[in-house]
Amino acid sequence: MWPLYAAGFTTAFGAHGIAANLGGLSDGAVTSLLVLGGLLALYDGAEVFLKPVFGSLADRVGAKPVLVGGLTAFGAASALYALADSPGWLWAARLGQGAAASAFSPSASALVARLNPAARRGRAFGGYGFSKSLGYTLGPLLGGVLVRAGGLRLLFTVLAVLGGAVAAWAAAAVPAVPPLPRRRQTVLDLARRLADPVFLGPTAALAAATAALSAGVGFLPVSGAAAGLGPLATGAAVSVLAATGAVVQPYAGRALDERRVTSGTGLAAGLALTAAGLGCAMVSGLAGVLLAAVLIGAGTGVITPLGFAALATRTPEERMGQTMGAAELGRELGDAGGPLLVAGVGTAATLAYGYAALAALIAVGCVLAFPRRTGSPATTPRPR
Repeated sequence: MWPLYAAGFTTAFGAHGIAANLGGLSDGAVTSLLVLGGLLALYDGAEVFLKPVFGSLADRVGAKPVLVGGLTAFGAASALYALADSPGWLWAARLGQGAAASAFSPSASALVARLNPAARRGRAFGGYGFSKSLGYTLGPLLGGVLVRAGGLRLLFTVLAVLGGAVAAWAAAAVPAVPPLPRRRQTVLDLARRLADPVFLGPTAALAAATAALSAGVGFLPVSGAAAGLGPLATGAAVSVLAATGAVVQPYAGRALDERRVTSGTGLAAGLALTAAGLGCAMVSGLAGVLLAAVLIGAGTGVITPLGFAALATRTPEERMGQTMGAAELGRELGDAGGPLLVAGVGTAATLAYGYAALAALIAVGCVLAFPRRTGSPATTPRPR
């Protein structure tokens, strides 16, 4: 499992480590806000379009080859800019990194599911989520240190070495999980499966958690600055959000495995915590910002391992990569949609109303997606 956790850390560290340092310390490669926006969107855009494709490919040829190939490609794409050091190659490197992450991220999730029995999947996804949260937390900090020490090329060099090292580790240590025979699936069959509440509920919860997390990281510093807080206080609040999510995930996964919580009630509770956190963000001052960070972090920390475990248990193993790719797509859409909703409503009214709009949407989703009849899809074995 450790190489899979390292793969999760790699994609998170690479995404946030570069994104947080492109604007201010990019050696002249970013010349305008439009260029910065394009470079940021290039990585996420590649993931939106390619994650479902590579997830299906993992089912067809096996998840391990796609995992190792994606990590190797990530290292190679990072080496492009490290060696060439020109603005044009920076665009190519970011596109290559996004495409490579689209391959190894859903493959790693599929392997986490297939290498663990249903009774341990909550814990396994809790550890995987912790490693990604650690990458999100350390990426901006360590990325900034590397860029200040040796420029953007040094950061890309470290990512090239990291991608290659994790690829070699995964090739040597991760067991080969052969693809399973698959029944022929039409586009209509796929649409029915993705529209099934068993898939739609956990995926919507994952998207909502990512939307709240992205909005919190982006806008809590704005709220803090408006309340007269300095950069140190607002930065600490964002760190609290990420750290809380990282710490909560293993405990939430263990509670699911030990049947102290069901996936339905756990996801509903996580959504309620997340909505409450966004409500606290409407309160001006340090207390509101910190309480929002803790509750949003806790809510997303509960939702992430439970959501993935629920999907894994209710998915035929021969379609695991496809399901994880589609779920990752849902998270990417939430990652983009949450900040857009908060910004749009905040521009028309105030930022507090933007938080309220996202909180209301998540609260309604909690009521609609997880009615009382919802059982425990993550702890009930799928009939064979």
